[in-house]
Amino acid sequence: MNKAGSAGSGGRGPGLPLRERSDQQASFVELFFDLVLVFALNRVVAASASGLASAVRGERWDAFLRGLLVILPLMWVWATTSYGTARFDPRRTPVQLVVLVSALGVLLLGAAIPAAFNGAAFVFAGTYVALQAGRSLALYLMLQKHKLRRLYLRSLIWFSISAVPWLLGAATQGFARNLLWTAAIAIDLVTAQLGWPLRGMGRVRITAWAYAPQHLADRSRQLLMIALGETILAVGIAYTGEDGLHNLTATLGLLIAFLTTVLLWRIYWYTAGELFGAAVESARNPARLGRIAQTAHFLMILGVVATAAGHELVQVHPTGRTDLSWLAVIVGGPAAFVAGRAVLEWVVFSRVSRSRLLGIAALLVLAVPLAFTAPLAAVAAVSGVLVAIAAADARRAARNPAEAPAPAGRSWRCSLPVRTATPETEDRRGRPCPLRARSNSRSGQPRPTRAGDDKGLRPAFPQGRGLCRCLVAGRGFEPL
Repeated sequence: MNKAGSAGSGGRGPGLPLRERSDQQASFVELFFDLVLVFALNRVVAASASGLASAVRGERWDAFLRGLLVILPLMWVWATTSYGTARFDPRRTPVQLVVLVSALGVLLLGAAIPAAFNGAAFVFAGTYVALQAGRSLALYLMLQKHKLRRLYLRSLIWFSISAVPWLLGAATQGFARNLLWTAAIAIDLVTAQLGWPLRGMGRVRITAWAYAPQHLADRSRQLLMIALGETILAVGIAYTGEDGLHNLTATLGLLIAFLTTVLLWRIYWYTAGELFGAAVESARNPARLGRIAQTAHFLMILGVVATAAGHELVQVHPTGRTDLSWLAVIVGGPAAFVAGRAVLEWVVFSRVSRSRLLGIAALLVLAVPLAFTAPLAAVAAVSGVLVAIAAADARRAARNPAEAPAPAGRSWRCSLPVRTATPETEDRRGRPCPLRARSNSRSGQPRPTRAGDDKGLRPAFPQGRGLCRCLVAGRGFEPL
């Protein structure tokens, strides 16, 4: 399981004990960090909704873009913090100090978000740069002989490079700031995906997912639950601020927002959201599959935040014609969430359900007539599409309640003893699927097997092209 650059290789850095692989639960300091992140996400939703409600049409679309430019740095700070607590023991004081400093940085970022494109641009950009580069520098100095030291050196260099457009953007205004900050966050995200490549030093990809897949899966689920909770928080604050208890349309908007949040939770959790940690852990390349799963979660969180901003707008403007920028968050938010959930389903089961593709298509098609309706009607129609997707998931779960994860590239073996296994196998479409015996490494002849040896036969093609199953006692192939 030890990979190059993972926490399980090399020596130990003083003061930074490695996390035990068996310790997969989130620590209290990590949960405290998440509580601070709730405030920052709330500021993103509030700032986005306020900008979208502007009387100037151009400012509405600017608010849409600016919402992305402030939430992506938050997500990346969360990700790099989670990678650190996945590698190092968060119960130790040095690691806790790093997490608490990160929480303070997120608090300052959240406080600066409402004015990040006005008077607080330097506070937002400076805090982000100091947080990312400062943590990389501190970990590089503490990890004296550990192989991860090179990884943090690479990240430090690239964070220093991206600091230039971050700070230059803070010194400019308008389109120039948007362009520079877009380039800055692109540098941070793309170089991390490429392994922070540097001439003469090669590249080292993020392998925290290979070391602690269950822990990072748990952290990703917690982050998504936080984002869903933020939807309830944002809509609830707007509802009480507008005296919604005495307003029928506001009350309907609150009920639809709650229903939408429940549906998003239901669509996520059943069942890929519950099983994706085990899927990543059993994959042939867990680090790669984990990175894809995390990207899917980021896309879903962007969708949840956009959905929250849309429902907050409905509390303030429930009637009248729906502006196109409002429609982008009311319809685009759930569509982005379903798209991210489709990617997660591929990670866990190597498939994408037709219901998700049809749901995305339905949302995009509905966007045309919904542009001529009231915002309250638009969110009601979107919730109807989500109900259909959730119902399709429920039917699939009822047909196969014990479905196991089947990530792409996974190897399989017959789950039955060789004496009772039958060569009459088939794939999911009923087509013949031959079995082949393992050969002896020296003679090339089939390896002799005995009763109870379940490794003698394996499917003649990988799971990605069809899962063979034995037709004896209703049992199938299990992962190697």
